Amino acid sequence: MKIISINNSEQFLKKIGTKNSSKNQKIVESILKDVKKNGDAALKKYEKKFGSNISTFKVSKREISDAYSKVTKEDISAINLAKSRLSKAESVVRRQFKDISLKFDGTKISKSFVAIDSVGCYVPGGEARYPSSAIMSVIPAKIVGVKRIVVVSPPNSTGNIDPLTIVAADICGATEIYKTGGAQSIAALAYGTRSIKKVDKIVGPGGAFVTLAKYLASNTVSIDMMAGPTELGIVIDSEADTDVAALDLISQAEHSSDTFCYVLTTSNSIAKKIQSSVNSKLKDIQRADIVKSSLESNGFIGVSKASNIIEIANDLASEHLEIISKNPKKWSKIKNPGLILYGKNSPSSASDYLLGSNHILPTNGFGKTRGSLSVLDFVKLLTKIETSRKDLQKISKSMKNLTLAEGLPNHYEAVRGRIK
Repeated sequence: MKIISINNSEQFLKKIGTKNSSKNQKIVESILKDVKKNGDAALKKYEKKFGSNISTFKVSKREISDAYSKVTKEDISAINLAKSRLSKAESVVRRQFKDISLKFDGTKISKSFVAIDSVGCYVPGGEARYPSSAIMSVIPAKIVGVKRIVVVSPPNSTGNIDPLTIVAADICGATEIYKTGGAQSIAALAYGTRSIKKVDKIVGPGGAFVTLAKYLASNTVSIDMMAGPTELGIVIDSEADTDVAALDLISQAEHSSDTFCYVLTTSNSIAKKIQSSVNSKLKDIQRADIVKSSLESNGFIGVSKASNIIEIANDLASEHLEIISKNPKKWSKIKNPGLILYGKNSPSSASDYLLGSNHILPTNGFGKTRGSLSVLDFVKLLTKIETSRKDLQKISKSMKNLTLAEGLPNHYEAVRGRIK
C-alpha cells in the first residue's frame, strides 16, 4: 500500500473519486435489455457464458434437502447463531414501528408501517461463497412479514448453488431460491421471466456489475442501495495496534481485487508500521493474489492532520470505518460511514458475520444518506386520510390562493364543487 501525505483534503478527494466505466455500463445495459426481451433463454445464455449450464432455475425441495446433507452440524449452528443475533437487533427496531393516528378540524390522518409484498435478495458467489449475505438480507424481510422472499445466487460450473447458501436461505425463511447470478439475475428480478416472477424490490450486495445492474434497473424496480464492492477505512492513532489494522485491511481486501481499503492517520510512524505489517503478512496468507491486487491498485495510507482526516472520512463515507484510537472522542465528528466500529477489538470482519449488525451496507459515498440494510427497507409508511366538508370550507380560501398562485385553478374547483 502506498503512503500519501495529504495537505489539501479537497484536492485529494477529487483525485480518488469513484471512476465509472462506460464500457461496463454498455455491457450491463445490453444484458438487462436481453433478459427483459428474451427471459429464460437469455438467462441460460449468460449462465452458460459464465461457465454454468442450467436446465431449471428454481432450487427444488429435494435440492434443499440434499444441501442439508452436505453441510456440517457446526455450519448449521453458526448459521443459527448469526440468525439469532441479527434477529435480536432487527426486532428491537421493528418494535419501534407504532401506528399513529391524529384528528384535527374534521380531518383524520393515520400512519402505519406496512410490509412490502415481495423482495429479491441477491447473494453473491463467484470468487467466494456468501451464506452470510443470505442471512443479512432474508432475516429483516422475514421479521416485518414480507410474504414472498426470493433469493438468487450464482451457480457453479455444475449448475448448483453452494449448499451452505441454500441452507442459510432456507433456515432464515426464503420462499424461493434460484440458480442465477450476475447482472442477468437482477434483470430477471426486475422484469420477470417465465421461471422467475418479478419482485417489488431488490436488495443485497454484489460486485461492480451487479451494483450497476441494480442502479440501471431502478427505474423499474425499487432497490435498497449501492452495495459493493467492499470498502474499509481505518482511522488510527495508536502505535500499538498497527498489526490489527493490517489484519483488518487484509480481511476486507480478500473479497475481490476491486475492494477499496484505506488508512488515515496523523502519524508517519504509524503509516510506515502498517505498510510494513501488511507487506510482511502478504507473504504467508491465503488469497494473497487478490489481497495484493486490491491493496496495491486501490488502497492507500493517508497521513494528514486530524481536521483533514475527519473531512476525508466523512466525504468518502466508506462502507465500514474502524476507529482505533487512544481518544475516540477526538473523532466524534465522523458520522457518514455506513458502519463505524470503535476500538481494536471491533474488527469489521466480525461485523460481517456475528456481531448482530447487518453487513449489507452503502458504498460509493451513499453512507452520507443511509445506513445498513434493516427492517426499514422492507416496509413502507402508509398514510390514510379522511376529511369533512366542514374542514374543506375552513381551508378553501387558502386553497384558492395557493392553487391560483401555482396556475392550477382546477385543483381549487375540485374543492369548491364540494362546498358551494
